[in-house]
Amino acid sequence: MVQDITVQHMLQLKNEKGVQLVDVRSPSEFKEGTIPGSVNIPLFTDEERAEIGTLYKQDSIEAAKQRGLEIVSAKLPAFVREFEALPGRKAVFCWRGGMRSKTSATLISLMGNRPYRLSGGVRAYRKWVVETLEGFDFRPKCITINGYTGTGKTKLLRMLDERGFPVLDLEGMAQHRGSIFGQIGLEPNNQKTFESLLVHQLLEVNDRPYVLLEAESKRIGKAVVPDFIMNAKEQGKLLFIEIPIEERVRNIIADYEPQTHKEECIAAFERIKRKIHTPVAAEIESYLLSNRFEEAVALLLEYYYDPRYEHAISQYERDRLVIKAGNVEEAADKVADYLKKMSDF
Repeated sequence: MVQDITVQHMLQLKNEKGVQLVDVRSPSEFKEGTIPGSVNIPLFTDEERAEIGTLYKQDSIEAAKQRGLEIVSAKLPAFVREFEALPGRKAVFCWRGGMRSKTSATLISLMGNRPYRLSGGVRAYRKWVVETLEGFDFRPKCITINGYTGTGKTKLLRMLDERGFPVLDLEGMAQHRGSIFGQIGLEPNNQKTFESLLVHQLLEVNDRPYVLLEAESKRIGKAVVPDFIMNAKEQGKLLFIEIPIEERVRNIIADYEPQTHKEECIAAFERIKRKIHTPVAAEIESYLLSNRFEEAVALLLEYYYDPRYEHAISQYERDRLVIKAGNVEEAADKVADYLKKMSDF
């Protein structure tokens, strides 16, 4: 038996019973955007979907159905095995809760399983995300973590998150570090994926008195942060982290792994080279080409990132609490101590 459920019911089941969400759309559709926590068991490949779509448009609905049946019949044993390998009860969905999810759910039920099927599919889920964000009543006060490039702000936030402090990891959701070099070694998320991840994190922290987040611009890679978060961030507290430049260089090398992503680093540097004094730019480029990455990073901080940051912060009249530490781990300890002592949140 197949049970149709709404988006709200699906989310409740996922939170309470750990229901496994299964996206049966094609791999390219899944990559474009899905429901967080889903796995992809496609009923059709991208090529098969295109073939069926062509038949639907150029021949007839019946011809498309017949070809779809031929394709599914050939892969049925493998398709069912993939579902059976997943633990627990499943909730299947496609684009709008149509033929693909109905067929998949029926096949699974015939093998003795009792799947759920999401009414309206991804389209209904996307509508819920957009409407939830548009009317979101964001209640926590913001505590913004700021500091020079290489301070390890994202790592610090993730360490605090592991300790149970409420965090919005905007860079993690965007899969981008928010700079010219920000996507090196990553595959940035599009706006749909960013918003899907964001809405769930917002719901998790919205009853907390405060939330920690990094000092980000409105755009992070391909993603745009909602205005209500930017406005709340401007009204909140600002913690400025200071660690030695040598430690900042080590953080950047560990995070970006230029020895592995050398060509990407050089390509990113080409985009800012003209903004750096010519002799220094030539020296940085020489260091990058000769794998002397520590020297290249140190010069980038001294002649590009730090001056730009100092100019930006000089326009900023907001009060800030400076936290000095020898490394990210010590900074996380000091921020945690500060949060535990707060009395005005």
